[in-house]
Amino acid sequence: MEFFRNPNIHFLKYKWYFLAFSLVFSVAGVLSMLFWHGVPLGVDFRGGTVVNVKFTHPPDNGKIREAVDRAGLHNARIQRFGEAASNEVLIALDIKETTEAALDQGKNQIIQALEPANPPAGKQDLNNASAQSISELLLNKDPLRAGTDASTRYQALGQQIVSYRDKTRGGVLNSVDDLSAAGIPAPVVQAVKDGFYTSDFSVRNVEIVGPQVGKQLQTQAKLAILYSLLGMLVYLWFRFELIYGVAAVVACFHDTLITVGAFSLINQEITLTVIAAILTLVGYSMNDTIVVFDRIRENVKLLRRESLSEIVERSINQTLSRTVLTSGLTFLTVLSLYLFGGEVLHGFSLALVIGILIGTYSSIFIASPMLVAYQDWRRKSGKLAPVPVPPAPRREKVRVKG
Repeated sequence: MEFFRNPNIHFLKYKWYFLAFSLVFSVAGVLSMLFWHGVPLGVDFRGGTVVNVKFTHPPDNGKIREAVDRAGLHNARIQRFGEAASNEVLIALDIKETTEAALDQGKNQIIQALEPANPPAGKQDLNNASAQSISELLLNKDPLRAGTDASTRYQALGQQIVSYRDKTRGGVLNSVDDLSAAGIPAPVVQAVKDGFYTSDFSVRNVEIVGPQVGKQLQTQAKLAILYSLLGMLVYLWFRFELIYGVAAVVACFHDTLITVGAFSLINQEITLTVIAAILTLVGYSMNDTIVVFDRIRENVKLLRRESLSEIVERSINQTLSRTVLTSGLTFLTVLSLYLFGGEVLHGFSLALVIGILIGTYSSIFIASPMLVAYQDWRRKSGKLAPVPVPPAPRREKVRVKG
């Protein structure tokens, strides 16, 4: 399948525009990483506590941040999680201890920060209560007059209430009266209403990544990217020539730098899934570059009378349909993931959206011009002899007898 029939676009003519674009965005990304947002590492890398909070209404990140700051939890990262209708956010704290007490500490701090300013006196929050606390209240009130088996019966009711809240209602109840729909006896519902109130949020989950684990993940992520680039360089060195490998690796490093810089500029966290996307990007960009380089190598043998710049432009034009087809379809796929894949895939798909755009043009406007620039440098320095032009065939003189 071909989108273009014998295209003749002078790509190298526009190389300076794209080099200027790359320079501007690379410098902006580096400055952001050094002086502005830094490299916005996720909890996976920097360590800390992640608290998943679900609300009964669409959450306002600004108000949540104000409440968290008032509670003394500064530098917390807040982001939406899951589908918009789920009303969930992730709050990342800098609590880096890995003990059970640290889990409770993170949960309790968020509950204290988000709870109403004037909660009902003497009542607990049902949306953040445990089955044990519900069972204890019912045992003290004994609304069913259960007698000798009261402890067992109220423990079962406490578990039933929590299960209904968490599994059926997604973690939050709008009112204590909602328990009537779960088959809870009316006297029990009234007893729960006397001892509990319902807030507009619930802490669904708490996870901790220790600082040592985060440091190890940072090192492993850096090494994974470095080893992938070195492996590509060695492969292209043997497959083509060293300059081909250097050009391809520089283009991939350029793609990675701009992608990470873009995440820094928009202050988007870099998580393990983003690292996976960057490694995918390195392989994808390298494959695109190899296709162009392979056509250049074939044409160098066939088109000996043409200059390398002409050969490079012809090779890019010959592979243009393939580039548009593969890159275009891949871009539409990852764009769909970015738009409709939800918060979990947001960072992964964003890295690929940026990377595919940058990686496609870097194969044409970064890697290929490096080959031409290298040959021009060698020719000017006298290290490259001009390609000999084959002599024209001799013509035999034919004598005609007359």
